[in-house]
Amino acid sequence: MGDDKPLTTTLLIVYTPRKRYRKRLRKRLQIFFCGLLLKEDILRRFTMAEKLTILDIARLAGVSTATVSRVLNQKQDVDPKTRERILRIMEEQGFVPNIAASGLAGKRSRLLGALVPSLTWPLVPELMRGVGEVVGSTSYELILYSVTDVNHEKDRSDVIDRIVGTRLAAGLLAVFPGPSAKHLAELHSRDFPVVLIDDQGKLPENSPWISVDNRLGAYEATRHLIRLGHRRISHIQGPLKYQVSHDRYQGYCDALNEYGISLDTTLVREGDFEPPSGRICANAFFDLPVDSRPTAIFAGSDYMAYGAISAAEQRGLRVPEDIAVVGFDDNLTSAHMEPALTTVRQPFYEMGRRASEILLALVDAPRPVNGLNRNGRISEVPLSIFSEPIHIKLPTSLIVRASCGASQRATIE
Repeated sequence: MGDDKPLTTTLLIVYTPRKRYRKRLRKRLQIFFCGLLLKEDILRRFTMAEKLTILDIARLAGVSTATVSRVLNQKQDVDPKTRERILRIMEEQGFVPNIAASGLAGKRSRLLGALVPSLTWPLVPELMRGVGEVVGSTSYELILYSVTDVNHEKDRSDVIDRIVGTRLAAGLLAVFPGPSAKHLAELHSRDFPVVLIDDQGKLPENSPWISVDNRLGAYEATRHLIRLGHRRISHIQGPLKYQVSHDRYQGYCDALNEYGISLDTTLVREGDFEPPSGRICANAFFDLPVDSRPTAIFAGSDYMAYGAISAAEQRGLRVPEDIAVVGFDDNLTSAHMEPALTTVRQPFYEMGRRASEILLALVDAPRPVNGLNRNGRISEVPLSIFSEPIHIKLPTSLIVRASCGASQRATIE
């Protein structure tokens, strides 16, 4: 049916015998083609608007392209009235700056990359909220690279190769890089800064990283259980490919040693940060002989603690009366568990903010102009700091809730 219409119309145009039909048809065709021309003109003008350049904005505003560029880059050395006029014209014209092109023109990209694990990881939203607030106040834009849980390491390697190969980003934030941390640290330079978040491992000394004191946080969680009277405390580790898993295990051992409690290796098992692994590990502990079973479980993540609580419930064990459970992270859902989960809080939001500030300082450091950095902001960090390693550990907090059996609420900074 779709092919019959054009053929029928053509036949009418060619074979209509009467003049009045020809006149009527001619008027209709004139209206039709005028409409086409009008649409074409609108489309042409719309396309032109879409292709407006800095030069066009400069002509409309009666200023130089350099002035427009300084406004786009949030430089402070532009007259306020001129800045307001340029911004108004940009808004009226629907002008969207070409970030990649402006980066090429300035020989420095205006994009920052963030490499994160799967977006389902509970730390990602709060951490990226901190990143977004800092980057959003600058002239930079953020590119988010996410790695799927399936074929995780290959995907991560491919993404890193793509980031480096395209050189779209001026710098990179790498969240929980795991085995890739060393490779990313080797890529770090003044021309391409890389800031690692939360999983430093054994890296080159000059690699900037920000994390929390995982060892101290785990020590405080285990010590709290010991003070509640527990002596057989099991530990569900995170994946050993992550440095944080080793640090939390070491903190667990520190507390046992301090109180003269011998380490029982049957009470330590490796999970993967996810609830099913917590359930599997907890069931393994519950399968031990009665005298060898733990009275408390310290899980290396809140998700694994959820799994441990689920396993206890399936066994008819009460939390915390029969088995106390403590996690690590303080996910948003942990306070709403039944019972509410005692856990070690990580300051994800603050980590995101601090890591972004470090990356921006590193990206801007090579080209200071009249006391202003490339964001048009006065840098609060002296350039001399970049001659020294940037290693930051933020404190954790022990948040005591019902799952550990403590009757009082306490916070240990």
